[in-house]
Amino acid sequence: MFKSMKELFTSTNKDLRHRIYFTFGALMIFILGISIRVPGTNDLTSNLGFLELINTLGGGALKNFSIFALGVMPYITASIIVQLLQMDIIPYFTELKNQGAIGRQKISQITRYIGIAFAFIEGYALSFAFIEKGSASPMQYMYIATVLTAGTAFLLWLGDQITQKGIGNGVSLIIMAGIIATLPQMFIDAFKSLITFDASAQVITFGIIKFLLFVIIYFAIVIGVIFVQESERRIPIQYANKSTTAYGNAAQSFMPIKVNSAGVIPVIFASSLLSLPSIIAQVIKKDGFTLVVQKYLTYTTPVGFVIYVILIFFFAYFYTFIQLKPEEFAKNLQENGGYIPGIRPGEETKQYVSKILSRLTVLGAVFLVIIAGLPILFSKFTSLPTSVTIGGTGLLIVVGVALETYKQLEGSLLTRSYQRGYSRR
Repeated sequence: MFKSMKELFTSTNKDLRHRIYFTFGALMIFILGISIRVPGTNDLTSNLGFLELINTLGGGALKNFSIFALGVMPYITASIIVQLLQMDIIPYFTELKNQGAIGRQKISQITRYIGIAFAFIEGYALSFAFIEKGSASPMQYMYIATVLTAGTAFLLWLGDQITQKGIGNGVSLIIMAGIIATLPQMFIDAFKSLITFDASAQVITFGIIKFLLFVIIYFAIVIGVIFVQESERRIPIQYANKSTTAYGNAAQSFMPIKVNSAGVIPVIFASSLLSLPSIIAQVIKKDGFTLVVQKYLTYTTPVGFVIYVILIFFFAYFYTFIQLKPEEFAKNLQENGGYIPGIRPGEETKQYVSKILSRLTVLGAVFLVIIAGLPILFSKFTSLPTSVTIGGTGLLIVVGVALETYKQLEGSLLTRSYQRGYSRR
């Protein structure tokens, strides 16, 4: 790890360093944009509820009602929907998926158009939800929705520039930067809440111990998330038509299946679905409906939390089995002359893979429930401000994006080292 990182600062990797500098510069533009409020609006003072997820992923932009208030979430929602439509739901999208690079380009364009449409709809709904009724004209609502849509469109363009001229996936890095931007303030709030300097020396000491304990627990959870994200179950695969090794065994490889194959998608799906009643309640402003939502459809209530957990489990299974199809895997394996040792090809292989997927998905779903539920329970049983949280979807995204970007950077350095070594021969 450290050897490959040292190579980054050699003269031969100057262009790679420039890509990194460009990435940081683009992310700084995003951070600065978070503080630019939509003209004619004020900070949101109402409880965001499940919209807190959008606020967290945008670095607090929604709370500030900035031009980047929606962030790239409309595009993420569109991407998930288009990805699901490719799973033999709509034949047109399935055909595009099988057309290679041209099909992927068309899918990317369609996803962006849908994302921009979602941004305008969400922006228009938010303008009604968070601006006092009667204080703005219809044209002002349209203006606010247009500004928020333009902010999302700019971020998508900025993400493309990072992907092409920087390092890593631009959209993912923008989400990660927004989450990381809130961390300093979170630790400052925790420090101020836990340590009271105008008290006795014993109380101050106890407060410092509590703050240090908070920091240790936070980073312990980060390490735990990294461990689970990198954990995988390897299914051994042998190919009968491959040449044998020096030991007389057929060539063997592995099919790795991650413990959390679905990633953060189930939490985003569950949060989005549960956020709909809250958004509708804020738009229509009916006391009866709002009361029902607050009692039964918010994560802070027992019923709402149970529904949240059930939705995470459902989407974890749904997304995992759509993404990793056991039947398709068994068919492709058999056609290529491969088999799992001790398992017959065909139906038995399908059942075996389905069984392993089911067990791993249970572990992955439990992990997601713990990570998503930690900040909810933490705020429920502690007196710390709502800005201070442990765990959460944001942490899961940051760890995932950071690991992926590091692997891409390390892979690029290793490739360059190999090419230089080969050219010297």
